[in-house]
Amino acid sequence: MSNTGTTEKLLRAVDVGRILNLSKRQIFRLNSSGKIPASLRIGGAVRWAESTIAEWLAAGAPDRRTWEAMKQERDQG
Repeated sequence: MSNTGTTEKLLRAVDVGRILNLSKRQIFRLNSSGKIPASLRIGGAVRWAESTIAEWLAAGAPDRRTWEAMKQERDQG
């Protein structure tokens, strides 16, 4: 998430579930098992940046380890 003065939309598990056509419970299971991008914790709330989910889907929805490696490679190059 870049700090360019724009507001990043943060999604709840139910919102991510709608995008992926999965239940909220399935989203939390995927998060726990590292199958989706890491969530952000804000107080007690769990959220995902909308742009991160969109980029992750565009990249073919890889597991978290692969996704993090792809982001690191992109940021270095």
